[in-house]
Amino acid sequence: MSEDNRGRVAVLRHSSQLLRGNVLGDPYERDVFCYLPPSYDSSQRRYPVVYFLSGFTGTGQMLFNFDPFAEALNRRLDRLIAQQAMPEIICVATACFTRLGGSQYCDSSATGDYQSYVVQEIVPFVDDKLRTQAGREHRGVTGKSSGGYGAMRLAMRHPDVFGAFGSHAGDAYFAFCYLPDFPKFVMGIEKFGGVEAFFHAFEAMPKKTKEAMEILNILAMAACYSPLPGAPLGIDLPVTLPSGEIRADVWERWLANDPVHMVKRHAESLRSMKTIYLDAGLRDEWNLQLGARIFCSRLGALGIQYIHEEFDDGHMGIVYRYDRSFVELAKVLG
Repeated sequence: MSEDNRGRVAVLRHSSQLLRGNVLGDPYERDVFCYLPPSYDSSQRRYPVVYFLSGFTGTGQMLFNFDPFAEALNRRLDRLIAQQAMPEIICVATACFTRLGGSQYCDSSATGDYQSYVVQEIVPFVDDKLRTQAGREHRGVTGKSSGGYGAMRLAMRHPDVFGAFGSHAGDAYFAFCYLPDFPKFVMGIEKFGGVEAFFHAFEAMPKKTKEAMEILNILAMAACYSPLPGAPLGIDLPVTLPSGEIRADVWERWLANDPVHMVKRHAESLRSMKTIYLDAGLRDEWNLQLGARIFCSRLGALGIQYIHEEFDDGHMGIVYRYDRSFVELAKVLG
């Protein structure tokens, strides 16, 4: 592909008031990576925008990294535009990483106000700095895993900001995707001597082990879904330690954030979407193909239209699926 047919990546520096002073001490000044389409610099056009949300432990910058065996996000968009599979768009990759590995795009006293950060700060900031087609009818959001969860969450809660969304293996039906890891979390926290001891040990690890990442994942989800100021790390755990018994009151707080349980509350927001796209691999290690099926069944029961696809793969290494949400969102946002 010639240079004339390629877009470019612009890096915008943003200073957040909402993240300033967050309890984890994470940076409040962050780079926002933006894909600008091939015609951006030679025209005065305005473009629709798709926000891409990274998964757990991911960053916006990582999406544009060179990989000899997989397309970086900018090259993927270049190809789709060149093939006329989709119109030109701006794509914004947000920076919502935390010391716990991610934010789930929630407002939480244990992590920071990342939902508000995206909606109240980053979206207006991008509209001010770039030639966007401002307005929810020209703005979509998509992502993978925790990013897919974030896309569902932000679209349901902020239909005034986003008019379409996609989700690749987004976290849904928490009873299937999180509960199976609760026993590992209980035994892991006991092994390390408590929540705070684990977190300090994790940060000091030169290599983050699979066991440590499994413990961190549940701890991070608790930080997002059940924060509690004054508790260790400001987190209310969904289990009693050391027994591991599920705490029904805290689990209910988690379920209130589960997309499948949010559908009915946000039915009108979902009905207003120009398109809803979901997919997941049939061998997803966190059972997220079932979460997507249940989410779609809830949509269908309310007469809400959606596109749902499944494919023969697991959870990891499915960047090739991003083509689908970009195509479906771009063709209705333009």
